[in-house]
Amino acid sequence: MSIRFGVSPIAWINDDMPALGAGTSFMTVISEARDIGFEGIELGGVFPRDPAVLAPVLAQHRLVLVGGWCSGNLLARDADSEIAAVQAHLALLKAMRCEVFVYAETSNAIHGDRSRPIAGSPRLDAAGWAQFGPRLTNLAEHVHAQGLRFAYHHHLGTAVERAEDLDAFLAHTRPVVGLTLDTGHAALGGIDAIATIRRCPERIAHVHCKDVRGAVYRKLLADGGSFLDGVLAGMFTVPGDGDLDFDAVMQALSTIGYAGWIIVEAEQDPALANPRTYGQLGLDTLRAAAQDAGLLKVA
Repeated sequence: MSIRFGVSPIAWINDDMPALGAGTSFMTVISEARDIGFEGIELGGVFPRDPAVLAPVLAQHRLVLVGGWCSGNLLARDADSEIAAVQAHLALLKAMRCEVFVYAETSNAIHGDRSRPIAGSPRLDAAGWAQFGPRLTNLAEHVHAQGLRFAYHHHLGTAVERAEDLDAFLAHTRPVVGLTLDTGHAALGGIDAIATIRRCPERIAHVHCKDVRGAVYRKLLADGGSFLDGVLAGMFTVPGDGDLDFDAVMQALSTIGYAGWIIVEAEQDPALANPRTYGQLGLDTLRAAAQDAGLLKVA
């Protein structure tokens, strides 16, 4: 498998803040994603959950369902209970022939609460990691046995946000626990995405590419704002419109022989950042960088 480019529907409809993009239809999302030139799309809140309905519509639009975020509660229940809780989501992904299972612990997360300053993200102590890591590994082993790659999503406002958190994550889980490397969350969380790719290539199961506006994030921290305040203020954008060097990201992925999905994802207000326009910019930026890095062959 070579790399393939997909998109997150969060550019059109934000599931963490449903007022952003409210009223936008599922058909609008997939039609515009197809017209931009994406090969795949991740699951969104307005998507039908019946494979018999979803599969033919996506096929008609020449799109593949890449996967979809799964909110976890492993800090609040054991692995067996969590495995039981994710069965419906897992069954949908299997029916849609997805390759990755994107997962993040959200039982103590603050990114969806506008009243909580982003500086107050949860932290796990040594005892917490000693419990959480084996539970994650058990869940990932179950997902792997079902034919999907487990891809944990580090994220601002959650227990895996900073470089120290990622170090603990890697130390307390086995390689079956893959990583959704998110360039935007990495940059703002103090994680070096390029160094992470080179440090643990066997963990890179999935890639989300978003750009950042660092000045917006620094002001957000100084003002005591929340994650959602940052989204509204524009701390994220698509590749090619912010501070990050995606030539270097694609070069690092090429160095490790990455083969899989690369997703354009940027939480923005669609009334200010037209999803069609920004999606095209993101895809064009990544395609050019991937070609230069040798990840894409020029016809």
